[in-house]
Amino acid sequence: MTVAAVIPHWNRVDLLRALIANLKGQIRPFERIIVVDNGSIDGSAAEGRRLGAEVVALPRNVGFAGAVNRGIEAAAGSDWVAVLNNDVTLEPDWLERLLKAADRPGICFATGKILSAQDHSRIDGCFDEVSRGATAWRCGAGRPDGPVWNRPREIRIAPMTAALFRRSLFEEIGLLDEQFVSYLEDVEFGLRCAVAGRGGVYVPEAVAYHEGSATLGRWNKDTVRLLARNQVLLAAKHFQRLPRWPLVAGQLLWGLVAIRHGRALSYLRGKAQGLRLARQVHEQKSCNAACNTDDPRSIARLTEIVAESERTIFELQRETGFDGYWRAYFWLSRR
Repeated sequence: MTVAAVIPHWNRVDLLRALIANLKGQIRPFERIIVVDNGSIDGSAAEGRRLGAEVVALPRNVGFAGAVNRGIEAAAGSDWVAVLNNDVTLEPDWLERLLKAADRPGICFATGKILSAQDHSRIDGCFDEVSRGATAWRCGAGRPDGPVWNRPREIRIAPMTAALFRRSLFEEIGLLDEQFVSYLEDVEFGLRCAVAGRGGVYVPEAVAYHEGSATLGRWNKDTVRLLARNQVLLAAKHFQRLPRWPLVAGQLLWGLVAIRHGRALSYLRGKAQGLRLARQVHEQKSCNAACNTDDPRSIARLTEIVAESERTIFELQRETGFDGYWRAYFWLSRR
């Protein structure tokens, strides 16, 4: 059994240096470390080679999704692929624990508990869920660590901050949709997996630490624009037959959050870009959507998956305390 680590990377050679050293300290070592350099200008590609990694040097920044795809392609022949942000640190037994949990029939991916690098008592994220509003929650984000996040469970969507995937899964389901560039590409991929009946596991004992938004920043204008854009693209690809009111409520409420952070213009620009992309999706009818809109069984399956995912968000929010966004969303969407 062979495992390749795939690291999409853009600048921040200091983070790359630290991560490669960390990966070499795994109890169960990686057979390959593949750095996909997105046109860095700080010597990252040369440093990656010096440190013994395989480097796929791209001439320009193609975004997270494109870089991950080039890494998965380079990892041909590996049994498993670990996708890792450049600003994560793994506990020495991270890979060993995920492989043990995932290497059994019916399991196609695994992720562990991701804690904040700044405060190890806080959750950065555990697994992803998505609402009928086409907004996603990285479950546990910002919450204190505690018993609710220590329960192993089967999951639909693994955040590609730090997760392990069967290499064959990408041959079956397809690569990440590069139209997303960055943000929500892992949620879109997870929906395709779920409709195809391919699921994963959450392994809380496998711990990673995430600096979080180290490249752009959490409420950077480009982050907000891409999120707003990709919410529309996600809805265009997969939510066409879902109820409209939750989608409208979710998008308007997220816009209010962006405005509160001083990013109204970025939000509007993102929505405009998303609508243009959505028209292309509808015209081409060539997107690798999870749901075949002409197949009633596929429509029913996707509807069920998103409803289940939203119920999981509600239950976890109720158990750990509602965020303002989700409290308002559930109040509006259930009216």
